[in-house]
Amino acid sequence: MPAAPLPEARVVKADRISLVWLLPILALAVGGWLAYKTWSEQGPTITISFKSAAGLQAGKTKVKFKDVEIGQVSAIRVTDGLDGVEVEAQLTSGSEHYLTDKTRFWVARPRVTASQVSGLETLLSGAYIAIDPVTEGQSTRHFEGLADPPVITTDEPGTRFRLRSPTLGSLNLGSPVYFRHIQVGQVVNYELDNDGGAVTIDVFVTKPHDRLVFVNTRFWNASGIDVSLSADGVTVDTESLLSLVLGGIAFDTPRMIETKGAPASAEQFFPLYPNRRAAHERIYLNKQRYLMLFSGSVRGLSVGAPVLLHGIQVGEVLDIQLRFDPDRLGFSIPVLIEIEPERITVDEGVERALVNNSDLLKQLVASGMRGQLQTGNLLTGQLYVDLDFHPDAPSATLGKQGGYTVLPTVPAPIEAVTTKVKNILAEVDAFPLAQIGDDLTGILASTRGLVDSEQTKQALTDLEQTIADLRSVAGQLDATMAPELTRLLRQADQTVANVNGLIGPDGPLSGETLRTMRDLGAAARSIRTFADYLDRHPEALIRGKGGMQR
Repeated sequence: MPAAPLPEARVVKADRISLVWLLPILALAVGGWLAYKTWSEQGPTITISFKSAAGLQAGKTKVKFKDVEIGQVSAIRVTDGLDGVEVEAQLTSGSEHYLTDKTRFWVARPRVTASQVSGLETLLSGAYIAIDPVTEGQSTRHFEGLADPPVITTDEPGTRFRLRSPTLGSLNLGSPVYFRHIQVGQVVNYELDNDGGAVTIDVFVTKPHDRLVFVNTRFWNASGIDVSLSADGVTVDTESLLSLVLGGIAFDTPRMIETKGAPASAEQFFPLYPNRRAAHERIYLNKQRYLMLFSGSVRGLSVGAPVLLHGIQVGEVLDIQLRFDPDRLGFSIPVLIEIEPERITVDEGVERALVNNSDLLKQLVASGMRGQLQTGNLLTGQLYVDLDFHPDAPSATLGKQGGYTVLPTVPAPIEAVTTKVKNILAEVDAFPLAQIGDDLTGILASTRGLVDSEQTKQALTDLEQTIADLRSVAGQLDATMAPELTRLLRQADQTVANVNGLIGPDGPLSGETLRTMRDLGAAARSIRTFADYLDRHPEALIRGKGGMQR
């Protein structure tokens, strides 16, 4: 029986896509969208170089800004030079706007220093990488991490200023900045100049205190305790207890006749003065140097001692030397001083003459202006140079020595006293004390001989006998004459009583006396009447009283 023929396959072309492919296509689309979304939301990848990766872990350590997570560490590897580590971090989208060469990164971990305590929250959450974003500058993806967190971040309101100082002193990062004993900022950075000649210190003054800094504001080092010993005595100055430990900087704008100027701009340079006194001293451009020669001791005079004119400082001492003159075999002490004529206020148009005219200086010297050493403090013994007028000083003129004008001097008051004492001692030495002593010795010897002589002893014996006789006579007089004197006194008393009875107010003698006085008064009146009559009728002396009648 023949085999049955095999069925033939018939190909039928489908009119539409099978539903079986819908699911893979949908999955592929979702996957592609998720991949695109992930890629589009992924931020830039950066690398940060650190000295150590202590506390950092790939896939766990976060990158944060103000406690907001903006990335994560993806890898950590050692640098090719084995001098540090390189941390790769993946940041979120949008962070590329502030990835500039001024942006800073550091590891936030617990830190306890003398100036601040930070990062305590990482004790529980673990270390993380902090960022201080800055939008200004050139875009970059590689950064050098900071070893320590910055003192001030860029979002802190305020202004940064730069100070120049010969040394750093006891200043450090975080050292406070004071204005009138109120902390208004702190030190944020310092660096040594390339030539090593000075130190540049960056300070940050917070708002609104930064408006107190002007172009002529003075900054000074307020670290520790400033103790100065000068002719004015002992001066102790400190800003606060905190500045004793951390150091500090203070600033102020001196109050002068001139205006304090415009507000200072950011990054402006200021000199850093060593102390408050140096900061508040005015700066004078015109300086003139003179030489003074002293012959006495200058112990207590030091370089930097003030030069005063009528009690006001006009300069300072620059140098002190000891010079030997072989011609006169003596020593002199030249003292170099520096005068700032601008410290002396003068009328308009006269200042140039005061500064440059030597004739005016000659006139001052001719009027008695001299230099003299004075004691500024009895406790310390510090001396200063006093310029004043001494009308009684010997005449002197200006001189020249070593290219300097030599100002005449007068001895110090202690030297004048010493000279007078020496003169007195010289006169005492010249006084013939030895001869006077010999004469006194001879006189005493003669007196002793006279006292010890027999004639003196006999005279004393006779004198003693005479005194005894006088005492005996006085006793006899007292015994015989005393009663008689008493009787005479009683009689005198009786006599006085009788006299009082006669001349008393009621006594007979008193009444007679009154009558006599009345008669004398009547007689006086009669004589006055007769004299008046004769004055009117002088012819009565010849003709009688009735001779004028006819």
